[in-house]
Amino acid sequence: MKKMKVLIVDDERAAREEVRRTLLNYPYCEVVGEAKNADEARAEIKMKSPDLIFLDIQMPGESGFELLASLEEVPEVIFTTAFDQYALQAFEVNALDYLMKPIRDERFAKAMERMSEKRTKRAEQRLTSERTIFIKDGERCHFVKLKDIYLIESMDNYARLYFGTQKAFLKTSLNQLNEKLEGLTFFRINRNQIINLNYIKEIYPMPKGKLRISLQTGDVLDVSDRQSVRFKLLNGV
Repeated sequence: MKKMKVLIVDDERAAREEVRRTLLNYPYCEVVGEAKNADEARAEIKMKSPDLIFLDIQMPGESGFELLASLEEVPEVIFTTAFDQYALQAFEVNALDYLMKPIRDERFAKAMERMSEKRTKRAEQRLTSERTIFIKDGERCHFVKLKDIYLIESMDNYARLYFGTQKAFLKTSLNQLNEKLEGLTFFRINRNQIINLNYIKEIYPMPKGKLRISLQTGDVLDVSDRQSVRFKLLNGV
């Protein structure tokens, strides 16, 4: 696995140097830049596409939260701050961790462990998504990559798979398919449908805590009560 690109964003030079020194203990990391404010950070992120940002919250001008809100694509974030009142807000934006200054070595190590686990899981998912399955649908045969399947529906004892502009039947139950896809980028939204999470366009809150999901393909699907709760827990919605 290639080195993890890290950007350090903090208005205090001493704080940036502390994080840089600590990262020397993690040879799989490469510090690709530093920034002392949001404007510099935006430029560095655009130019270097870091995998991880160590981000201070209170900075002159824009805060760390305002910086993140301005980004089209947000890297993984570990907040570093001297103030504990932002912890809840940090996790509401799905930050990887929240480190209080001065940062203890054991807390730093725990945050890096979380990042490594997440990165490994993503790498495994990318490899899995390249897997090709063979589908024989009557006289027609398809070799389909898992990443190209965006929706699977139950049709009696068959499953109907949607990929690209095509669809095909597979002689298997939705339960059997769900077991095989467990832990990948697929999620069973109700008794009759499984979706590929990478195709989600928008998520709409519905009455009584239920969710409705719009896919990039234009399909709009309802998530059951039980699976709405599970989806929220797994994805921080």
